Amino acid sequence: MAKPQYKRVLLKISGEALAGDGRRGLDFEVMGQVCDVVRRCIEEGVQVGIVVGGGNFWRGVKDGGGKMDRSRADHMGMLATVINCLALADVLEQKGVDVRVQTAIEMRAIAEPYVRLKAIHHLEKGRVVIFGCGTGNPFFSTDTAAVLRAAEIDADVILLAKNIDGVYDSDPHVNPNAKKFDIITYDDVLARHLEVMDSTATSLSMDNKIPVILFALKDPENILRVISGEKIGTIVKGD
Repeated sequence: MAKPQYKRVLLKISGEALAGDGRRGLDFEVMGQVCDVVRRCIEEGVQVGIVVGGGNFWRGVKDGGGKMDRSRADHMGMLATVINCLALADVLEQKGVDVRVQTAIEMRAIAEPYVRLKAIHHLEKGRVVIFGCGTGNPFFSTDTAAVLRAAEIDADVILLAKNIDGVYDSDPHVNPNAKKFDIITYDDVLARHLEVMDSTATSLSMDNKIPVILFALKDPENILRVISGEKIGTIVKGD
C-alpha cells in the first residue's frame, strides 16, 4: 500500500453493499473482504470510523412508507443498522482488530452510547469505531449520520462505499450513455439533484468542508486505493 493520504477517515458502507449480490441479509464473504481491508488500513496507521446503513434488513421510509408511522419506521431502520454494526464488529474482531460499537440510541447491554470524545479516544488508540442508529433521530438518513459523525470526529474525508462506482449525470442502469464525473462540486450535486447523498447530508458536508469520495464496494481494495490517493470513483468537494 502506498503512503496513506488521510490520517482519519469516516467510511460509510450501505447495508445493501454488505448483502452482496443478495441485496438482503449479510454476505460474510463480502464482509470478510471489507474487514481485511480495514485491518490493513489500521496497520498503516489510518484511523477508521464506520457508519453502516440498514437497508439490507429494513429501509424506514421505503419499507414503511404509507403503511406505518414514519418515525416508527425510521426507528426500525436504526435497529437494522445495529445488526450490521454487531456483525461487522464480530468479523473485525475475528481478524484481530480492536473495535468498539457506539450507538446514538442507548443499548448498553450490547454497545457503548455514542460519546464524541470517547470515540476520538478510541480512534487515537488505533481502534475501529462503528457508529450505529444513524443520528438517533427519525427523518435523517444514515448518509446524514455519516457526515455528522465525520464532522464531530474531525475526519479528513468521507469514503462513501456503495453499489455504484461513482456519480453520474443520470441513472447508468437506465441510461447506457450516462456520464460519470471524476470531480463534482457540492453545489452541482444539489442543483442537479444527483443521487450522491440526500440533500441534508450534502449540505452538511458542504458547510463543514468535508470532501466525499463515492466509489464501488464491489472491490473492497478500492478502500485502500482511495486512501492511498488513487483516482477512484467520484470526488465531491467545494469550488
